[in-house]
Amino acid sequence: MKKIIINIWMVVILLGSVSSCSDFLEQPVLGKENLDTYFQSEEECLKQITGCYQSIFWDDWWQIAKFTLTCDMCTDDMWMGNTTQDASEHYDFAHYSGNPQAEVAQNYWQYRYKGILRSNVCIERIPDAPIGDEKLKERMIAEAKFLRAFHYFDLTKNFGGLPLILKMTMPSEIEGTQRASLEDTYKQIEQDLLEAIPHLPLRSEYAATDVGRVTKGAAQGYLAKVYLFQEKYTEAESLLQDIIDSREYDLLDNFGDVWAIAHNNSKESLFEVQHKFDETYNLGGRISVVCGSRNDSGWSWGLPTSNLEKAFTDAGDSERLRWTIIKHNATEVPGDDTWNEENPYIIKPDEHKSARVTRKLYIPMNERSTPYDAPKSPLNYRLLRYADVLLMYAEVKNVLGKDTEARWALNEKIRNRIGLPAVEASGSALRDAIRLERRLELALENQRLYDIRRWTDDNGKKHIANLMGSNGSFVRYNTIESTDEYERENQKERSDKGINFREDRDLVFPIPYSEINMSEGSISQNPNY
Repeated sequence: MKKIIINIWMVVILLGSVSSCSDFLEQPVLGKENLDTYFQSEEECLKQITGCYQSIFWDDWWQIAKFTLTCDMCTDDMWMGNTTQDASEHYDFAHYSGNPQAEVAQNYWQYRYKGILRSNVCIERIPDAPIGDEKLKERMIAEAKFLRAFHYFDLTKNFGGLPLILKMTMPSEIEGTQRASLEDTYKQIEQDLLEAIPHLPLRSEYAATDVGRVTKGAAQGYLAKVYLFQEKYTEAESLLQDIIDSREYDLLDNFGDVWAIAHNNSKESLFEVQHKFDETYNLGGRISVVCGSRNDSGWSWGLPTSNLEKAFTDAGDSERLRWTIIKHNATEVPGDDTWNEENPYIIKPDEHKSARVTRKLYIPMNERSTPYDAPKSPLNYRLLRYADVLLMYAEVKNVLGKDTEARWALNEKIRNRIGLPAVEASGSALRDAIRLERRLELALENQRLYDIRRWTDDNGKKHIANLMGSNGSFVRYNTIESTDEYERENQKERSDKGINFREDRDLVFPIPYSEINMSEGSISQNPNY
């Protein structure tokens, strides 16, 4: 924990990734400021809050985005994928080696805590700032509390109970800090969100120059998700109902528009990472390059599995499949007429475990920034969208025995958009249909791992424990049942991914080893690592 404090940037730094339709994040980085003399005007406070937004994804792929992809690699939806380079950074997590010194989480942990400390500075200093507009002051504090809760929730989903640092602190003041219990960590996250919600504007109340700032609906959506993870279904139900009743959000008419640059900050979006192309500054994203085909200027980290493709096919879901997975030798890539029978899209099977890439993060040729392999893509990364809200609503209603409302969200909204027939099931059969719908609708969007960790199956095990392990259905599929020519042929990444999974260990990741060392043992490791 010492390094977390030592590394805090005592700076006023503007968000390095911005939206093409937003002004509130559009300036380059300013110089260092003295915090003792800062926060003396509305402008200075707004700049510091803007700096807090940068910490969602930071400037490039290696701080947060790499870990985001790694989490999907730990599921039945995604391989590590790249079979031409050393994959050791991802392997320990993706293939469940149990190595407590795995390095892939180190940067992620540090940068999430840097984000927390930025929020702490604002929460501590803005209340005393000489700002006449009390409503604006309350909004800024609420934004900082939301972002602190966002970071802690993201960490908690991956590591369990956390060291809770809630103010600007010197290294000597946190020596010996221990992890809070999972219950107390969730309690702090809930408190921040509950305190933020009353002071955040609705989406429609923000000026166009403030698009991208957190809204009341986004905070309600995240709090509902926090409740869902704790099985507080009644509390989640109320929040999700409020979001729906607000009529601030709706599904886009076409599923193919959800991840399009032209539909950044659409009516379906509750919260997303803001990106903008800029020739000089790193204001955009690079995750599309990281997970793209090596034969198309990509790095091929994080490739869809044939098991995911089969799930779409078995469900008769051709529309979402075509907008989720691109396959080797594809003669059509929806939304990009570059590729055809004379010029197929190439994902060489010898270099890519599954010879598939994600369409959701694919950038059409005529929309690519120059240079392409740089953090300059203007595609926003979707963090929470209305389809997720509706599926959480359906799940909660089903658990509470209100299947009519659950079927409304599932059928009239989600399935109707893509032309699939209504699900008429009830009870556990409806539960399973909702779970499948979440997999297909939110595929490759960093949702799957957390769903399969929290869901409990009829045999009393977490869903992930029935997918992974020596008898897991995903392991059996890849080692025995699958006939996929690409995955079976390319064993540079082994097909038995998940065979080493342990239910008593792998429902969370190991705390980064370096953090335990720096804490001199006050931070404890997760069990069985």
